[in-house]
Formats: sequence, C-alpha cells, structure tokens
Amino acid sequence: MTATIRAGLCSVSLRMLDAEHVAELAARAGLHTIEWGGDVHVPPGDLERAAKVARLTAATGLRSCSYGSYFRAGGDEPFTPALDTASVLGVDRVRVWAGWVSSAAATGPEWTTVVSRLRDAVDEAGERGIRLALEFHANTLSDTAEATLRLLSHVDRAALSSYWQPPVGASGRRAIEGYRALAGRVSALHVFSWWPAQERLALDARSGLWQPLLAEAASSARPPEDALLEFLPGDDPSLLAREAATLRRYLGRPRA
Repeated sequence: MTATIRAGLCSVSLRMLDAEHVAELAARAGLHTIEWGGDVHVPPGDLERAAKVARLTAATGLRSCSYGSYFRAGGDEPFTPALDTASVLGVDRVRVWAGWVSSAAATGPEWTTVVSRLRDAVDEAGERGIRLALEFHANTLSDTAEATLRLLSHVDRAALSSYWQPPVGASGRRAIEGYRALAGRVSALHVFSWWPAQERLALDARSGLWQPLLAEAASSARPPEDALLEFLPGDDPSLLAREAATLRRYLGRPRA
C-alpha cells in the first residue's frame, strides 16, 4: 500500500513575509501543512503570536504539522519555551538540532553531552505528547545517515526521529542511498533542489532525485509524514505555486 505523504511548506522559505501572507500563499498553492519556524514567524515563548498563527493556519484550511525550533542540544538553552510554543500551535512534532559540531569532529564528551540533553528534551516533550525530530544538517551530530543512526541509537527514545534533506553536492544516487539508510526513522523531508552546490533551482531540475525518492518513501513500511518545500529559487514567493504543483505531482496528488 502506498501511504499519503502530506505536501507542505517550511515557513522559513518565506521569511520576508508575515505569517498571514505565508499561510494564504500556501493554501492557494494547494499545500496541506506548514512547519512554522521559530526564527521569525513564531519565536519561542511568544505564546500570543503562536495562538494567532494557530488560528490563521486553521482559518486557511491548513494544518500546522511541526514547529521548526532552533534549539541546539548540548548547550544551556532551556527547551521549555519551545515546547510551550509548540503546544499553543497545536503541533505534535518539534524539530531540534544536534549541537554545533560535525559528527566527524566531535569529541567523545561532546557526543555524550548532546545525547544526554536530547534524552532530557525528548522526555520533557513526551509529557505533553510531543515528539522530537533531528534536523539533518551539516555541522551537527546528525550530518550523515550513519551519524544520525548512531545518535538515534545512543539516545534510545522511540519519540525521537530525524528529518532528511539531500546533502549539499550529493548526486541523486548518493542522496537516495543515504535516505534508504535512514528509512523508517524519517518523519519529514525538507524538499529543495540545490545543484551543483548551493545554487537554488526549480524542483523539476532534480526530478531524477525527487521523483524516485518520494515514490519509494511513500511505499515504505514507515513513510515520512510530511514533504515540506524549502528554499524557493531566488526566495521568490511567486514561484511557490509552481513548486507546490511539482511536489504534489511527485507525491501522486496533482490536484489540490
């Protein structure tokens, strides 16, 4: 059976717009979910704004699927404000970051500190029925599939999953192989086309990556819940409808 992966948007893709405009454009583009970012649109601890964004998201027929926090495990930053914000938004998943150091460069004590803090964060979130997911990103302990699996194993909490996005400079084949290594532990995808390095291209420019990857993900035993558009070419809001149509087509949902 092929699962339905929800087509959505990371609000950080449109940092220059207010939340009302972001939600309106996402709904008009036929998307279903939004991951609200904690940097601009819904800062951690601003519960009044979180409540307002929750209302406007529902009013446009969209669902707030997750809170894109910038909490980094390993430091002294309190996690409670991010959880308070996520609770008011009404989401059950919060994205977090696995420190500041790459998996290859991190020392044993740095791994231990990040693992301990992630365990505490997962347990705190679980008291509210909220799950956590690692940002799959360079210069963190979840920067490769192998390192992410190691980290998930060490934290040893079922309520911790990972996001996935294509590593910068990775070929389509290599990226898909990396995704397969994490399959079953990925709760959301950040979807964009960068090539050959950080040049932002239309999603269709890497159809050889995204079409087979999304088809495989949808037919897997534990598919991701969301495929979230990120990094529009030129940060151009007018391109969202086109990119959303491509994403829906890849997901087998060409109509909104």
